[in-house]
Amino acid sequence: MRKIASFSVNHDTLKPGVYVSRTDGDAVTYDLRMKTPNAGSYISPKSLHTIEHLLATYVRNSKYTDQVIYVGPMGCRTGFYIIMRDCVSKEALIELLKEAFDFIAGFSGGIPGSSRIECGNYLEHDLNAAKADAAAYVEILKTVTPYTMTYSE
Repeated sequence: MRKIASFSVNHDTLKPGVYVSRTDGDAVTYDLRMKTPNAGSYISPKSLHTIEHLLATYVRNSKYTDQVIYVGPMGCRTGFYIIMRDCVSKEALIELLKEAFDFIAGFSGGIPGSSRIECGNYLEHDLNAAKADAAAYVEILKTVTPYTMTYSE
């Protein structure tokens, strides 16, 4: 089988940030890398699940709702993928992510979509851990520009 694009990235040199992972037609996949791969510190499953619910809810309720194709976690628990239509500029995406992760870092109340009826693993959430992970990523997002969104070789 052909090696997929995300497995072609050198994970030993990858740092937290935001990267353009691939472009397929008008769909751009962004790598929201929150943790350094293979460094021993990962997002806990409960935090990852909670961030997924809050991030997806936030971006799908933003002014870019019609441009959001997908939001989901990486299996390695180092971040997320978000797939957007290419009509959303890199600058706009960065601002959206800053707003979304600020929202998560400061969130209080019930986690959207976390009832037994709405979620297939409704007991696996940790809002406090999600808030801490989001706050750490907010600091990383402050350094992201359209010029830093390319994987280094």
